[in-house]
Amino acid sequence: MPAQQPVRIGARGSKLSLAQAGQMQRRIAAALGAPPEEADRVAPLVVITTSGDRIQDRRLLEVGGKGLFTKEIEEALLDGRIDCAIHSLKDMPVASPEGLVLAAIPEREDPRDAFLSLTADRLEDLPRGARLGTASLRRQAQCLNLRPDLDVRMLRGNVDTRLEKLRAGEADAILLAASGLNRLGLSDLPRSFIDPRLSPPAPGQGALAIQSREADRDAPWLAALRHAPTALAVAAERGAMAALEGSCRTAIGAYACAEGDDLVLVVEALSPDGAHRFRGEGRVAASAGPTAAAALGLELGRRIQAQGGALILLPD
Repeated sequence: MPAQQPVRIGARGSKLSLAQAGQMQRRIAAALGAPPEEADRVAPLVVITTSGDRIQDRRLLEVGGKGLFTKEIEEALLDGRIDCAIHSLKDMPVASPEGLVLAAIPEREDPRDAFLSLTADRLEDLPRGARLGTASLRRQAQCLNLRPDLDVRMLRGNVDTRLEKLRAGEADAILLAASGLNRLGLSDLPRSFIDPRLSPPAPGQGALAIQSREADRDAPWLAALRHAPTALAVAAERGAMAALEGSCRTAIGAYACAEGDDLVLVVEALSPDGAHRFRGEGRVAASAGPTAAAALGLELGRRIQAQGGALILLPD
């Protein structure tokens, strides 16, 4: 029987991406039957710098959207330079390039947005006219819906960069994904968390996606990484994302969670200024599976799109 070839893992070079990839590297090595000390040999990391990493001074919607974080990595997969890629699922467009699939969704981390400030414990506690730093159109719209007096400032960069800008006084508060802070060992920094039922996070936030070539979809090491409850929840959220044409040009949030024997999904879309907000909620039996969950997301998303129309689109 031929020896298992190394599984080369593609990842972005940011500290958070490498932390995420490192976690998956150890799990992939275990799935391949190797001890932790053999992880670098059986599942080597290949760092790939993406366009999204290089462009730090503009919002993603101005330079091409979410695909900027995946394009070069997906090219490496298609070219055979790597065997899988570790992505933050919230950065993934709905459709994968031909020949590639999202082969595994591991168990999700905390999906909530975390509130960080040097002076306030909650968004509601910020003084009138306070500066909120974010590059997310969704976070901007949700915060302005609750606090239209806030001065929202564009704040891009990796986690360390955003934290340093907060400490330097460039913003009075920032919002970051709780999952990223947890993976970086920074879980002590948030002052509070945004309720995901009241202000849903980005579809798939907190979840990782392992992308592979279609031919490798059924590899045993990929099957070992899958977490069915997470896959069910994100199928619903990404169904809503597909219906609402979720991108960096639309402020949409979606959050699915188990409630008894059901999966409950909350979806919302807002106008960029937060003045208009359209919400929907539904449920499906968890036993119905990911296809039914995705259908629920599509249904809610289409209903919200019909209600919101042009109001939820960022003007060109």
